[in-house]
Amino acid sequence: MDSRNEVRDFLASRRARITPRQAGLPAYGGNRRVPGLRREEVAMLAGVSVDYYIRLERGNLSGVSDSVLEALVRALQLDDAERAHLFDLARTAGSGGAARRVRRPAPKVRPGLQRMLDAMTDAPAIIRNGRLDVLAANRLGRAMYWPVYESPRPAGRPPNIARFQFLDPAGPGFFPEWNTAADITVALMRTEAGRDPYDKDLTDLIGELCTRSDDFRTRWARHNVRRHHAGTKRYHHPAVGDLVLDYESIDLVADGGLNLTAYTANPDSSSHDALRLLASWAATLDDALNEDALSDTALDDAGRAGDRARRETGRSSGPRT
Repeated sequence: MDSRNEVRDFLASRRARITPRQAGLPAYGGNRRVPGLRREEVAMLAGVSVDYYIRLERGNLSGVSDSVLEALVRALQLDDAERAHLFDLARTAGSGGAARRVRRPAPKVRPGLQRMLDAMTDAPAIIRNGRLDVLAANRLGRAMYWPVYESPRPAGRPPNIARFQFLDPAGPGFFPEWNTAADITVALMRTEAGRDPYDKDLTDLIGELCTRSDDFRTRWARHNVRRHHAGTKRYHHPAVGDLVLDYESIDLVADGGLNLTAYTANPDSSSHDALRLLASWAATLDDALNEDALSDTALDDAGRAGDRARRETGRSSGPRT
């Protein structure tokens, strides 16, 4: 990706979303030619000259000081994720476009991390990288993300949440709040692209998704970024139905670029019962699920087991409403 274009589009998009009133500036009458702040207004708020800000917004962050970046953060009212993204863009610009790379995670998860996942028997848990490749999971995590594991993908590539979400017809069914989930996915990928713009696998994935998905391409053009460490998500699993799960997402410091996410349900909730059902359903997958795919026979057996379990518990996995 072109770092100058990334800087230009990010700053312009942040400027366009802030009105003079939000910035504490007088709201003069008459029609404004821009939806948000003018460049000269941002320059005034940041305490820099108009010419200097124009140079910055054209993508030239090389040599810019931290104090100027912090002034832009205040002027553009950036949140923590946006501030980190701006500093990542400046770091890339400071490298002069050279192959200055961040330390990337290994393509495989360390055995110790897998053992830790396997010890978490009551909560689905996965380890992913910044591209949203699912690199490891415990038993419940693999069962929960079964549709992602099942989804078609390029040979030799791990399951990828973004590719499943935007390119697989099953994606919208798995994510009942699809628009919100899609916004989060793209913002996480945009954050990763700022952190490591030289990741060819990430660049290739973004290119594939932009080419094949209008929904992804539209969101990518917004330049939104975010951090993703805790919250609540909704899923519709094909075997156990609706799940409302709290998640905690932890960056693995010893494995830069990897993230562990674990999911829990409120006790005495239907989602808690669904997780117990998922554990029973997962038993049918133990011998069938491997690192790459499920056999058609195993999928049929697992699907029938899920149907039996739902009938026994009175749960439904019908269409979402």
